[in-house]
Amino acid sequence: MTSRTWPTAEPLDGVFLALSDPTRRAVIGRLGQGGASVSELAQPFEMSLPAFMKHVRVLESCGVVRTEKRGRVRVCVLEGQAISQAESWLAQQRAAWQAQADRLVTYVEDEQEGVEGDRRRQ
Repeated sequence: MTSRTWPTAEPLDGVFLALSDPTRRAVIGRLGQGGASVSELAQPFEMSLPAFMKHVRVLESCGVVRTEKRGRVRVCVLEGQAISQAESWLAQQRAAWQAQADRLVTYVEDEQEGVEGDRRRQ
């Protein structure tokens, strides 16, 4: 991962970029239990703190997490709105695909009834 942040045309692009990495997904999962310091979040990962901070910056730049300084400690907190927007987009896609699948089932059933009706008439 490079040290730059990626400009995105859409806010969802950044959220899906953040979700594309297993380390960032694990951080999001942990933050779902409540805020945590950067060092606490970095502990399970075998990487340097500067490398881990790159992940935090990606999450922060797309609005998935917010960081704040508390004394000498930087704390990360999950921001639910960005994830909710991604969830909403996925729900819309799921509904569209489900509607297509339902139409396919109806078509296949209609075709099958037509074939069975033809057999009975023969």
